[in-house]
Amino acid sequence: MHVSSLTPKMCPSSPSRRTKTALLIAASLGWFFGGMQILLTNLGMRAASLDLMDRVGMLDLALFTEFIRRTPDLLDPELAQLNAWNTMVSQWYAWFQCSFLLGAAMGGYLFGKLGDRYGRTKMLGISIVVFSGFTGLAWFAQSPLQLLCVRFLACLGVGGAWPNGVALVSEIWGDKARPILGSAIGMAGNLGIFAMSSLAALYDVTPGSWRWVLLVNTTPVLLGWFVVLFLPESTGWKQLSKPEGSPPSPPPSVFRGNPLKLVLIGIALATVPLIGGWGSANWMMPWADEVGAQTGNQALKAHIGMARSLTSILGSLFAGLLAVWMGRRRLYFLTSLGALMAAQYTFWMTTPSDAGFLIAAALLGLFNGLYFGWLPFYLPELFPTRIRATGAGVSFNFGRILTAGTIFATGALMSFFDGQYAHIGRVTSLIFCFGMALALIAPDTRGRDMTK
Repeated sequence: MHVSSLTPKMCPSSPSRRTKTALLIAASLGWFFGGMQILLTNLGMRAASLDLMDRVGMLDLALFTEFIRRTPDLLDPELAQLNAWNTMVSQWYAWFQCSFLLGAAMGGYLFGKLGDRYGRTKMLGISIVVFSGFTGLAWFAQSPLQLLCVRFLACLGVGGAWPNGVALVSEIWGDKARPILGSAIGMAGNLGIFAMSSLAALYDVTPGSWRWVLLVNTTPVLLGWFVVLFLPESTGWKQLSKPEGSPPSPPPSVFRGNPLKLVLIGIALATVPLIGGWGSANWMMPWADEVGAQTGNQALKAHIGMARSLTSILGSLFAGLLAVWMGRRRLYFLTSLGALMAAQYTFWMTTPSDAGFLIAAALLGLFNGLYFGWLPFYLPELFPTRIRATGAGVSFNFGRILTAGTIFATGALMSFFDGQYAHIGRVTSLIFCFGMALALIAPDTRGRDMTK
């Protein structure tokens, strides 16, 4: 099945190489800092939950820390109290994950639609300002609920940066460059995750020190304003403007007609790695955090994050080229198969204290990178210029809504499995089976003209 164009033929003039390079750097940096926001959620929100829950009297942090240290020797009442506190902490951690996912989903649609209406570059810059500005505001949170609300607002911007960045890059670079540059957007996110992991390995993220990660993630606000004020719009988008330079008329809805079918397929394709990551593999982080607290290895969770992000960088870098070489759908199928095997091995055969856990985490990172290097290359090909940012944004980010539902379910699984992270991972990683089936019906987008 080939994707047909929904808009008239256009012949936009090509921007200068200097302009194209500047826009590529801006889009890549936007998602680099988006990657840092992702790891901020995974790495810092458990520590933040412990600190803020202690501040509002939901737990006794000193006693909780002592119980963790003495876990093998706890009396039954002490163990029951520890399990109750752990369940509450896990629930708040799940809520913070969901605030990211739902905020990014809403931001992907909102800023994607604004990007189609008012320009990709403007909305890319504004998205960066939003996520970095609200991250700085989170410094002042004094309760878990306050932090949850501010994180949701910040994640609106994270969701908006991705579709406008990938639409921008896909429209200004030729077909020969797109496979590597589309994947470079995914790689930039993984570089951000690695950078945040490396900082956390040097400076512990604990209930007493977690706020420093907020300050680090506030700095992109300067980049956002630079993009808004100084960088030009995509020539492909400008071809849709009226002669007097006013914005184009509102784009058609992506929730009706042929675009709806493409959007539903795009959502499904993006949901598989999102659930596989957020609903399954990301539980490796709190699992490693818990084991690290028991063994005195506070940097264990950071090392897990580094192992996953390093191989993710490699996978995302080559995803576009591999997709061209072996076919888009075949690569997606093989990636799903590999991710399923790696996840099942991780959660059945290893624990965070094993050396093999790092290897398994690295394998999951590799397949994660292939997914998220493939999506920025493939999803823009599904949609014509008129609705490209909206279509790609909805496809990529609406899967986060389904993923949030999975995380709510895993919160229930936490209670059902008595806090055993391995059992959760075994169940939720079965989503990769759906990815293998989905690859068989995805559209063939080879030969798609990205100027239409």
